[in-house]
Amino acid sequence: MEVFVVSLLNGLVYGMLLFMLASGLTLIFSMMGVLNFAHASVYMLGAYFAYTISLYLGFWPALILAPILCGLLGAAIEMYGLRQVHRHGHIPELLFTFGLALIIEKVVQMTWGMVAVPYRIPDGLDFSLFTIYGTQFPAYRAFMLLISALMFAAIWLGLTRTRIGLIIQASLTHPDMVGALGHNVPRVFTIVFAAGTALAGLAGVIGGNYRVTEPGMAFSMGPIVFVVVVFGGLGSLTGCFIASIIMGLIQTFAVVLDYSLADLLELVGIVVTKATPGAEFLTVSLPRIGALLPFILLVLILVLRPRGLMGTRDT
Repeated sequence: MEVFVVSLLNGLVYGMLLFMLASGLTLIFSMMGVLNFAHASVYMLGAYFAYTISLYLGFWPALILAPILCGLLGAAIEMYGLRQVHRHGHIPELLFTFGLALIIEKVVQMTWGMVAVPYRIPDGLDFSLFTIYGTQFPAYRAFMLLISALMFAAIWLGLTRTRIGLIIQASLTHPDMVGALGHNVPRVFTIVFAAGTALAGLAGVIGGNYRVTEPGMAFSMGPIVFVVVVFGGLGSLTGCFIASIIMGLIQTFAVVLDYSLADLLELVGIVVTKATPGAEFLTVSLPRIGALLPFILLVLILVLRPRGLMGTRDT
């Protein structure tokens, strides 16, 4: 029971971190149709910006300033880069953002070095909030859960209950009509892209000291974020939220549950031996394939339900 409860809490924290990062990509990839391979790189920049700002001003100013810097960078990328290649289709967008991700990675390495930087949890949140089954639950993880929940509520209310949210949704589906009504559609796209990159920056601020701030953090988080967005369904913020929690729990429990298919078969009276056909496959433990499980689920969801769990657009 102790392992289950602790793993459940850790899985929720990791899942909410995935949502913080994936929510920005949902705005960009799901709504604008832009294949932004540099999204995880902006997440990395958010962590490094927060580390640098916190050295001079502290964590709390960094929590505000770093996402703003990432948002401004995103606006510049959309206006002076993506807007120029968007008219040529998705392949130029993919190549542009892929190249941008490589550039950001090299800039980070040249600016902050090749090793991890000492980006620490703020002293005000560096304590145990409560103890369960002898295991301490840090206050900073509860802070991450709070920020993620507030982010989900703010995005959902902003898109569905405000005038600018309605204009954004209309611009993504009927841009000509929105333009005819006097709204600046390119500016709307810039706002959406800047908001998405700002959310990625915020995820970097929150997740950089929870995990490790180093040049490989974008590569480690990028693939799983795309899995979350597609699995949850393009165009669905709720689907993104649910998929984030599912992926977080799966990857967390896969580490602590040392079982295999052979163990499951043994429960029904089938004993797997070395002579059993496929014994090597049946005896592979769950922790050894834990990192593959999200991608296996991605393949299954694309086969069974191409729009994802709650998608409104085809993938």
